[in-house]
Amino acid sequence: MNPLGHSRTTVRRTHALIAPDSHVVAPLPGWENARGVIHISPAMGAGFTQYTALLDRGAVAGPLDQGIERFIYMLEGTAVLETGDGNVNMREGSFAFLPAGHGAQRFVATAPGRVLVFEKRFVAVDGVEPCTVVRGHESEIAAAPFMGDPDAQLKLLLPDTPAFDMAINIFKYSPGAMLPQVECHVMEHGLLMLQGMGVYRLDDRWYPVTAGDVIWMAPYCPQWFIAGGKTPSRYIYYKDVNRSALGGKD
Repeated sequence: MNPLGHSRTTVRRTHALIAPDSHVVAPLPGWENARGVIHISPAMGAGFTQYTALLDRGAVAGPLDQGIERFIYMLEGTAVLETGDGNVNMREGSFAFLPAGHGAQRFVATAPGRVLVFEKRFVAVDGVEPCTVVRGHESEIAAAPFMGDPDAQLKLLLPDTPAFDMAINIFKYSPGAMLPQVECHVMEHGLLMLQGMGVYRLDDRWYPVTAGDVIWMAPYCPQWFIAGGKTPSRYIYYKDVNRSALGGKD
């Protein structure tokens, strides 16, 4: 309890920093034996939803609404993803992308745990085949130096093809490494700090950040990061991709 009402959490028109001390756990509609924290949603102006699901053993993910796609990343615990072509065991670092309208998939926790979830409405494009189920583990994904910097390593968890209208990436920074420029772009971001600490510039403000923090960046929010501390910093983030900027948000 904080008797002075202090928190690093701030929510603004172009960005938000959601610190763990301000989380409010509530039921997740449609999920069984699970509760969660909705970090980012259209209620704050976002075009997607990001939340953490807190799972009891036997928890079952809620069904996908019509037209909605879901990405799941295991933070803790174990689970089984049941699909039409077999079951997949999941553990910390495992991920699965479930496309809109693909059919029945069932995600069941086999131990208590936590999962990070991104959801958005799929934007179809004429002449482009819809995306498919993708599953794997982050250790299977090769990292590449970002813009030639070996101290900033980027992993792309989803294929970079027109079939996918979202990207989920993991960034790892050595202490002192940074983004090479202040970025300002049409893509929107949702981010979870997985490890380490640093400073994030959002719009015209600089925020100290650490593991467990969630960040929302609206389109065209100026953004920049530098890793601090003595250990590497890692974060996982969402962005909307491969669609015309004229399309807007559904």
